[in-house]
Amino acid sequence: MTNPFDRASRPVKPQLLALLLSGLLVVDGCEVGPKYHTPSVPAPPPAFRELTPEDMKVTEGWKVAQPKDSVLHGAWWEIFHDPQLNTLEEQVNVSNQSIAAAFSSYMAARALVKEARSQYFPTVTTNPSITNQRTLSGLASSTPSHIGSFTEYSLPFEATWVPDLWGRVRNSVRANVAGAQANAADLENTRLAIESELAVDYFQLRGQDALKDLLDTTVVAYRESLRLTRALYETGIDSDEAVALAETQLESTMAADTNLGILRAQYQHAIAMLVAQPASSFAITGKTWNATPPAIPLGVPSLLLERRPDVAAAERLVAEANAQIGIAKVAYYPTLTLGGSVGFASTSFADWFTWPSRVWSVGPSLAQTLFDAGLRRATVEQFRAQYDASVANYRQTVLTAFQQVEDNLAALRILSVQLEQQESAVSSAQRNLSVATDRYKLGIDPYLNVIAAQTALLNNQQTTVNLRIQQMTASVQLIEALGGGWDSSQLPTGKQMVQNTPHPPASPTNPPANSQTPPTSSSNP
Repeated sequence: MTNPFDRASRPVKPQLLALLLSGLLVVDGCEVGPKYHTPSVPAPPPAFRELTPEDMKVTEGWKVAQPKDSVLHGAWWEIFHDPQLNTLEEQVNVSNQSIAAAFSSYMAARALVKEARSQYFPTVTTNPSITNQRTLSGLASSTPSHIGSFTEYSLPFEATWVPDLWGRVRNSVRANVAGAQANAADLENTRLAIESELAVDYFQLRGQDALKDLLDTTVVAYRESLRLTRALYETGIDSDEAVALAETQLESTMAADTNLGILRAQYQHAIAMLVAQPASSFAITGKTWNATPPAIPLGVPSLLLERRPDVAAAERLVAEANAQIGIAKVAYYPTLTLGGSVGFASTSFADWFTWPSRVWSVGPSLAQTLFDAGLRRATVEQFRAQYDASVANYRQTVLTAFQQVEDNLAALRILSVQLEQQESAVSSAQRNLSVATDRYKLGIDPYLNVIAAQTALLNNQQTTVNLRIQQMTASVQLIEALGGGWDSSQLPTGKQMVQNTPHPPASPTNPPANSQTPPTSSSNP
């Protein structure tokens, strides 16, 4: 019988060994594709325009000395000094399902890095087999003259390796590392957005509590006014018309007071969703709210590019697109594949693993595309266009970051002035109501003047509360625009991508619904 592996048992030619060694030597040699440089962006100004040091002196919350550190770190919400907000923020970091989904996307991106790195190494396979064959001789005649059978035992091990001659694997690893870093930045951006949304909803809810306290107090005052008008009517000093006006105002204010429960319930349900708890079993008790905006560390505008996770994600996508151009260019060059096999083959089970039954083969192969009707050129053009688009998106993200910071700085500065003016208006309205009430008691003016003064006071007080809500919301949005407590140094490196320990170090999980002490936030440095 002819051994199917006889051809492989011949001595290896020196030329083949030389080609194999040359492939090993040049594996770290040539690399095609453009070198990556971070794209230029509009030069950051030396300082933010909308809140200068002079403006800080007349802006509420910024009159005190600035913190020693110029940027926020870690749990940024602690700057508001609200224990209940701290508890909710810590819980959202380990429970929120949007953060959990973003973390899973990051873990999938890390796996792609490991997949790309595996191409640096050869692939080894085995295919053991036991084959029984039956042969006939003299098949040309009507009666076969010989019948024979044999069993072949085979245990081959095959290895193939494509040396990274032109940097295809290196560019693939770079592209996947950059993509995973973009996913890590997206995770932090999602975390920051959810944390900010929670803080905004919380301050909106506390604003509804403040409005509720205001209307509760107003209802008490209106009841006293109704009692006064009834007493004057019963003594014949005033008319039933004044009583009807007082009743109307009291009842409409009570209705408005009741209506506040709708919006408060909606904010409470929104917070329950953010902390991954059923709205039916989640509650935030009401309390008196006297919040004031804190002095937020701004730093300098140039730091904004390092502190915003969305800017970091956009820049990493540019790096990924740059590496993709290199991968596309590799298609212009030949592909060298080194392959070999070794094993045992025998027709006798007893001789299967003996030294004479060994078989092996080794040799290179070269592949080169000669004609593709412009496919490779079009592919390179495609990835160049995608790179240009990612550069444009990166620059747009940077411009948006500066806009959002300046927007919220302007809001805080203007709201501070407006609140001061509005508080003066409230004081004037209170004095007007006092005068109108005294003149009504003396019978000089009709009760209609009291109604007008009461309405003006309530409207101004409500405006003051709403301005305070806007001010606290703008403070949260400014912190979000500044990047929270994050900076680009927290991005995982390529080495961390292939480690078994995930980075960031902890993934969100669902605590029990009745958990009173949520785990520590994973966003703390």
